[in-house]
Amino acid sequence: MSESKGGPEDKAAGGEYVITFVCPDGPGIVHDITGALLGLGGNVTESQQFVNAERGRFYMRVQVSAPATAEEVRGALAQVASARDIEFEVDAAGRRCRTLLLASKEEHCVNDLLFQRRRGYVPIDVPLVLANHPDAGPIAEFYGVDFEYLPISGPGDKEAFEARVLEAVDEHDIELVVLARYMQILSPELSSALAGRCINIHHSFLPGFKGANPYRQAHERGVKQIGATAHFVTADLDEGPIIEQEVARVDHTRSPAELRAIGQDTECRALRQAVTWFAESRVLLDGRRTIVFT
Repeated sequence: MSESKGGPEDKAAGGEYVITFVCPDGPGIVHDITGALLGLGGNVTESQQFVNAERGRFYMRVQVSAPATAEEVRGALAQVASARDIEFEVDAAGRRCRTLLLASKEEHCVNDLLFQRRRGYVPIDVPLVLANHPDAGPIAEFYGVDFEYLPISGPGDKEAFEARVLEAVDEHDIELVVLARYMQILSPELSSALAGRCINIHHSFLPGFKGANPYRQAHERGVKQIGATAHFVTADLDEGPIIEQEVARVDHTRSPAELRAIGQDTECRALRQAVTWFAESRVLLDGRRTIVFT
């Protein structure tokens, strides 16, 4: 089974493609895949693979240069895929991933992603920032990105906000939704609709602290490490498959404000890396965890 993310690569006479494969494990898979690509005149420029022996699943990411269109690449792989029950996706290498950012009051993750996007370090296009507070509006405007503010303060507001999320996903052909410190719990329905293409970021202190001011609690307990976790969103709050984590060492000299600043930096770094890997087709789901080809 093959899938296409669409885009101008389908019209190209040839180019560089990223292909991911997931299937039951067995002998000769790499041989069959690379043989099909060689038949197109393709040259493999990068290849990574992993076998989950416990689940009997094979995962592979290949980057290939071929004098063929993306559709021709899919056609060449179709027979192998059918014979081995392979799920695969073909995309143009370097293509920007169409991304929707959701925000609340804190702007640091929105600012970081839009800055990194402008500099070309994170391969995403962001047509819209959608927020339930107005705080991120000036940042979106600075980077030339449309901003919509839909408050969640009364009955039915959350349902209306989530309906707008799904509408924006269709309207802008969104491939990835990022909860850039969006501080609302997604409904099970929205979590299901965005399964495998929605990333969240949250602080992950050791031990964990909940509530409105986790940095104050961390200071009072004298933590020695603070960090952040980027993960896929599921209906189980903050328990989705982990993509990336960042940790920073701290000590007794740090004030709550300093811990907050360090924590926000770890959030930015973890989320930025997770979004980059997703956009580069380096993240594959493996049950409740992820395979990340870095």
